[in-house]
Amino acid sequence: MLSRRHASGFARLLASSAPRVLPLVDAHGTSAVASASDLSPSVASRSATSLAVRSSVAARGPGGRSSVSGMVATVFGATGFLGRYVVQQLARAGSQVMVPYRCLEDEHRHLKLCGDLGQVVPIRFDVRSDESIAAAIAKSNVVINLIGRDFETRNFSFEDINISAPQRIARIAQAHGGIARMVHLSCLGAAPHAASRQHQSKALGEAAVLAEFPQATILRAGPLAGTEDRLLNSWAIMAKKFPFVPVIAGGKTLIQPVHVLDVATAVNATVTDDGSSCGQTYELGGPEVLPIVDLVHRVLETIRQHSSILSIPFPVARALATPREFLLPRVPTPIPSPTMFTLDYINSLTYPHIVSPNALTFDDLGIIPHPLKGLTIDYLYAYRSGGAAVRTDCGGESFWRRLLVIKIPILHLLRM
Repeated sequence: MLSRRHASGFARLLASSAPRVLPLVDAHGTSAVASASDLSPSVASRSATSLAVRSSVAARGPGGRSSVSGMVATVFGATGFLGRYVVQQLARAGSQVMVPYRCLEDEHRHLKLCGDLGQVVPIRFDVRSDESIAAAIAKSNVVINLIGRDFETRNFSFEDINISAPQRIARIAQAHGGIARMVHLSCLGAAPHAASRQHQSKALGEAAVLAEFPQATILRAGPLAGTEDRLLNSWAIMAKKFPFVPVIAGGKTLIQPVHVLDVATAVNATVTDDGSSCGQTYELGGPEVLPIVDLVHRVLETIRQHSSILSIPFPVARALATPREFLLPRVPTPIPSPTMFTLDYINSLTYPHIVSPNALTFDDLGIIPHPLKGLTIDYLYAYRSGGAAVRTDCGGESFWRRLLVIKIPILHLLRM
């Protein structure tokens, strides 16, 4: 549920933009239109989740999923890792959420349960089509762009997804005339001259969005952790399948991982505040700055797995990743590869991924991020040998590791 500070801020923002007309859809599917100028001062001062319109068909309530917040948000990238949490936080407060998608229907239908009947609306779209994007935001007053890639595919390059798509969305949102807020997700480490092409494209994407929609809010998030992540889960899977966990250059690169729920809360805060976040850039990192190898050790400790850690030097890692980069644009089928072993990811490990000293952070949004320990990473318990409830500190070693240690005694030297 929205905090009173953020909710009242959004109410004041709506009240200040009198020409804007806010399209709403009630629980019966009937369209109702309320002008922000119709709101009385007493209504505007309440929580945004209790905003009412003059039409008697509009649902009213104390701020739950069955009430009307006055916000209609289009969330691009809603079917991704972060997107489901953003949709959930918006829909639970009574906002209507448009979910543009290009996947199969089975991959987005779970989002409908985040809100009341008819409040989460899937709509098929093409990120390369102006008409498709315009249709997705036609009835919205908030646009949130979570589309992004940390690896390239045959069909989409970094430039396509991290620069062209955000620029197109921002341009169409500006031309819409009724978009009160826009939020664009970027990442820590984004810089025009970074060694990583992903980070270069993220920085250029930020500039493109601000050029088209100057009041947009930029959120640079650290590596995301959560139940469906590709960060901690990847290391846990490798620990269970292989005799060692590989890390690049000893895992000395500093990162500032952040829990996905904290970033979703930050997105919600920026679209419901009093407008103070408009045109600002926030860097969202967790409370801990630590080298990658320490985070790997934490994963192994959590899943109670005694695996060795193998350091792979940068030249060797680049040599192993180069064949995939060569074949990627030349073969018609996807080439499987862990995200952390793409050439671009390896290049990104040459500098830290942490919050800048003078950047706006979670503190400026009134949010306290959670450390990645205990309950925030309890989803890793599923990787424990014998099950999550087995109370032992010895854990279990993978079948292949036990076999290789028996056959090749030198692997005992890999223990750390």
